[in-house]
Amino acid sequence: MTCRERILSNDYADILGDVILTGDYEYDLPFDYCFHQITQDLGVLYIERSATENYRMGQRAYSLTPKCYGLMEYDRESVLRAAQAGNLNTLSMAESGILAVQGEPLNLTGKNVTIGFIDTGIRYQEDVFRDLAGRSRIVGIWDQTIQTGTPPEGFEYGSEYTNEMINEALVSDNPLGIVPSTDANGHGSVMASLAAGSPIENGSFTGAAPDCQIAVVKLKEAKQYLKDYYKIPPGVPCYSEADIMLAIQYLQRYALLLTRPLVICLGIGTSLGDHTGGSLLGNYLNYVSTQKSRVSVVAGGNEGNSAHHFFGSTSERELYQDVELRVGENEKGFIMELWGDAPYFYNAVIRTPGGETARWNNPRSYIPQEFTFVYERTRIVIEYQLVESLSGAEVIRFRFSDPTQGIWNIRINSEGSAAGGQFDIWLPVSDFLSSDTYFLESSPYTTITEPGYVHSAVTVAGYQLSNNSIAVFSGRGNARDNYIVPDIAAPGVGISTPFGDRSGTSVAAAITAGGCAQLMEWAVVNRNDILANSVNIKNYLIRGAERDGFLEYPNREWGYGRLDVAGVFEFLAGTGRGV
Repeated sequence: MTCRERILSNDYADILGDVILTGDYEYDLPFDYCFHQITQDLGVLYIERSATENYRMGQRAYSLTPKCYGLMEYDRESVLRAAQAGNLNTLSMAESGILAVQGEPLNLTGKNVTIGFIDTGIRYQEDVFRDLAGRSRIVGIWDQTIQTGTPPEGFEYGSEYTNEMINEALVSDNPLGIVPSTDANGHGSVMASLAAGSPIENGSFTGAAPDCQIAVVKLKEAKQYLKDYYKIPPGVPCYSEADIMLAIQYLQRYALLLTRPLVICLGIGTSLGDHTGGSLLGNYLNYVSTQKSRVSVVAGGNEGNSAHHFFGSTSERELYQDVELRVGENEKGFIMELWGDAPYFYNAVIRTPGGETARWNNPRSYIPQEFTFVYERTRIVIEYQLVESLSGAEVIRFRFSDPTQGIWNIRINSEGSAAGGQFDIWLPVSDFLSSDTYFLESSPYTTITEPGYVHSAVTVAGYQLSNNSIAVFSGRGNARDNYIVPDIAAPGVGISTPFGDRSGTSVAAAITAGGCAQLMEWAVVNRNDILANSVNIKNYLIRGAERDGFLEYPNREWGYGRLDVAGVFEFLAGTGRGV
């Protein structure tokens, strides 16, 4: 079996790891495998699933098992409810200070900067992705879903389509016969148009950086075994952490080849994880973002009003706290994670809507425990890690199958020499869960989705232009360790695009990514700050952000304020540095 076949086969598991298996590795492993190296000490191992059954959620298996990421677009019905008068593309670009710096004297339009999108693909035939001569501004597409073409150099699956191939397709009677990649979902095309789209329709639409280059990775969907493990509903887009990491590596290599600044735009996220940015994806994104001429922009997620986060605490007086979880009628299954820090550790007593109970006494063991009930079909598997390898935190994962509709009570109690402490519980992102499943006493805070907690990334909240209010769905900070997120807020409700009006923090992230490309043109291309990276650009945005006098900053909703690219240069001029 070839490496490509192993990567694509549902019989092979994707395993993330900080391991090295180079071509001159001298020892035979006791299983069939394929290995893709990402960095010197990070890679993806594809091995037969039968060889992984003994260590799932074992000592290191939490970080090794890729998480599933969903799209951070808010539901379309909300767009209709939030419909506003006027062109919300032009208005959003103006309010974000983007149009002001596109014109004289700065003329910042993303020239000689590349924006990379890791998403659902791109509709490359659209005028919004062409220059005035009708040629494509897309320098490359790696379509992970198509296996009939040639993969990018150094990768084993998918098909790469170059700028030359795309331009050949554009003048063909059958473009898809030459470049068959497309975007059936439309989310990736929306992202690319807002960040990097060319002006169309007599000036009624323009992207933030209309002269930048565009690079695209169309993610393949996660393997079915991962969807089954994470209880992902049928038909819902879901992407593996492993494929996302390889997509970042592809964009990084592309930027090195072009020797141009790179802005990576991520409109995807997950509610699983430690909510401090400590995943392998987070670590890799942080590594790339701290390199010069690199910026990562991440959507803050749409979980602010989902009631999918519970914050609890215990004390010497109150050794337990009851968590009430409402499960909807059509819920087939879901995962729930509890995270807590040393020195405390936790037990759980689960009571079903029918009154049956299951007691999980913390075994401090990595062996999963399964609970079934006499009068209900529900099955619960609890997987445990006392010290999660990357964060050091305790994590308890509850996997519900066929949960009974109604109110569940989970009593969380702390034990040990030090009684007390605080804990957080998260349900999956809204697309992965029935809308009728939520915590009765939830917290809207610490609802930014991963990888929005990566310290070097620019994490973006969404707000509504009509009244300058934070979007009701926008994820809120701070991180579980109190690190400040989000960094900035950008327009994210009912924004006009060539593909319809869209809402979500992914939309806000796309607008911000275009603004970052403008700043990278000024900083690196125009040689005003040639060592600029994601951390530098984030701090430029913070200094230029628009802030209201009646709020204290930073705060959990807005971060440091509203995106204002023009404000960055007003700040610089005010300091005497000049532009």
